[in-house]
Amino acid sequence: MKRQMTTFVAAVPLTVVSLATCAALVPLPQSVKELQGCVRYSAPVYEQDASLGREAYRLRVGDNGIVITSSSKAGAFYAEKTLAQLRQTDGSYPAVEIEDWPAYPWRGFLLDEGRHFFGKETVKQVLDLMAYHKFNVFHWHLTEDQGWRIDVPGLPELVKYGSVRPESPSHGATLKKLADYQYRSESLNGIPYGPYFYSESDLREIVAYAKERHIKVVPEIDMPGHALAILAAYPKLACFPENIKRRMAWPDWGIFADVLCVGNDDTLGFLYRVLDYVCDVFPSDVIHIGGDECPFVNWAKCPKCQARMKAEGLKEAKELQGWLTTKVAEYLAKKGRRIMGWDEILAGNVPQSAIGQSWRTSNRNGSGTDLVSGGLGAERGHDMVMTPHDETYYAYQQGLGEDPFARDGEVLPLEKAYSFDPARSVSPSAKKRILGSEACLWSEYIWNEYDLAWRAWPRTCAMAEVLWRNPAPCDYSDFEKRMEVHRKRLIRMGVNCAPLK
Repeated sequence: MKRQMTTFVAAVPLTVVSLATCAALVPLPQSVKELQGCVRYSAPVYEQDASLGREAYRLRVGDNGIVITSSSKAGAFYAEKTLAQLRQTDGSYPAVEIEDWPAYPWRGFLLDEGRHFFGKETVKQVLDLMAYHKFNVFHWHLTEDQGWRIDVPGLPELVKYGSVRPESPSHGATLKKLADYQYRSESLNGIPYGPYFYSESDLREIVAYAKERHIKVVPEIDMPGHALAILAAYPKLACFPENIKRRMAWPDWGIFADVLCVGNDDTLGFLYRVLDYVCDVFPSDVIHIGGDECPFVNWAKCPKCQARMKAEGLKEAKELQGWLTTKVAEYLAKKGRRIMGWDEILAGNVPQSAIGQSWRTSNRNGSGTDLVSGGLGAERGHDMVMTPHDETYYAYQQGLGEDPFARDGEVLPLEKAYSFDPARSVSPSAKKRILGSEACLWSEYIWNEYDLAWRAWPRTCAMAEVLWRNPAPCDYSDFEKRMEVHRKRLIRMGVNCAPLK
């Protein structure tokens, strides 16, 4: 390939100098040699090296031009993102040699649009920022008690009834537990919400947009719990349809007793039909089926569920979740897809091919599901994505001195986010099963794109570096210095990035 004309501005030979003299790179590459001098250029030269990993790259900016070496388009893409961060305010690029590769194959960002809907343009902005920081998995949480966000052909009731709710908790209202599976916010705002959902063309556009940025979109269709938006559309799929009095999604946050009836054959038929559409629209080899926080109280009383238990030789109602998970896993396997679910699915007898997503640090949710830790799931042979809530849920408060989006609740400051280790407390033999982690943006208390960006950044920068470099030694003080520069970069890009402290 013909080399482009490059101007190298340096009066002295290239020598290794301090990283601090150059740019603030986030995530920090695995190996950096900064060289004295700077370069103005028109375009890099691309070279192939099949010995490099799929996402690895080498980048050299020097007196003979700018050269990017990789084995794939993904590696070259990440080199370009590093190059973009190297660009100085005068348009020059510091001379540098970089060898780089990711520590984990699953570097994810979870966006919950079940509670609050952000829309296509905000999703694209999220994908752009993910790509800029070398994330490669967009975990899209599309269904909840509070909203169903995809228009499935032949099932129009899903968006007619499930994409709207009568009101939402007031901004700043706290959630109160009244009794088991009964929750109420301090106040509701009385403002109808919706209809908000994505058309098929919207979904395909976003999938294509992500693919251009080497990001896989993993859709989440929550089952069998967090299903009140489904039941608003199809009350017959509840154990006790008479409980579903309102043909809208639920206005409050929480965990609710009314879930999908696993004893009803129509439930499986409905789920298969939805998953057929999901597999058609989303090319991901992984489909997330949720599975978290599902109460079993109605299953224990439901005649259909009791009949199912008897027919399948099950002794306890909670075993029905494992039965359903296995059925769905087998159905998706025929389509060449793997299931993924929250750690609750691992409590049952499910296929080893199922990917677990560990979020609980104890049996804190009270749904009755036995806790299977991420380490135990890995030891049992499951690939695991590690997202302990106290270290990866970025809807939590940041502990800032001044915070316009502050609310009551748990605190997760930037330094704690940076100290996260996905393989902590995992036995050496099981660490190979740890795929990575995600920055989790649950939207109960995230109201718009400005609030979303404020909560996501800069903590998602910390996650980017953890997943790209861990277990390479990480120095928070160095990260903090680089982030002071990088935050200004993000603000110039229009990102509502919170301060570091």
